[in-house]
Amino acid sequence: MILKELGVGQLDTNCYILGDEETGQAIVIDPGAEGKRILSILDKNDLKIKYIVNTHGHHDHIGANGFLLENNDAELFIHSADAEYLTNSKYNLSFYHKSTPIEGPEADRLLSEGDQIKCGEWNLKVIHTPGHTPGGILLKGNGKLFSGDTIFTMGIGRTDLPNASTEQIKKSIQEKILTIEENLEVYPGHGPHGMLEEIKSVNPYL
Repeated sequence: MILKELGVGQLDTNCYILGDEETGQAIVIDPGAEGKRILSILDKNDLKIKYIVNTHGHHDHIGANGFLLENNDAELFIHSADAEYLTNSKYNLSFYHKSTPIEGPEADRLLSEGDQIKCGEWNLKVIHTPGHTPGGILLKGNGKLFSGDTIFTMGIGRTDLPNASTEQIKKSIQEKILTIEENLEVYPGHGPHGMLEEIKSVNPYL
């Protein structure tokens, strides 16, 4: 298995490339910007995108969706509750932060709690964690937890944004993260990664 991590865009969003050497296929998680750079890393590893997965619909996580879809025969996934974020620049916040607002493309598949995303040896389970956005998700599998902007090593996702909810993110953390018994390696949407047990003990918000 191949796992590549790169920080993209002005907000240094963590974009993850999950590749399978046998099939030459890859999942790209949160391509927020710098589509050409993402393609370059894929090419260097002889990979083609099978799926693009957005952990939520904010502009810094979806910004390169269109470019990558134009240059690959890939499918785009997002949770159903964030579907409109892909096409509504006020929802995805690009209206306020980008000279060119992001309005599309739409998702090929809308995700729900418990869905499985498989690509070669990679097998990821969708865990719905509303709060930062209504359709925020975690992706759990292969000993890893891709946490988007739900949790970071020393924080949690902002809830002072449109459609965010402090009550919901607290509930998501209590019911969906603190109940995970495995000591998974957490790969967040921003900042460094770390082990879940350590994050539980040092993150003041958990």
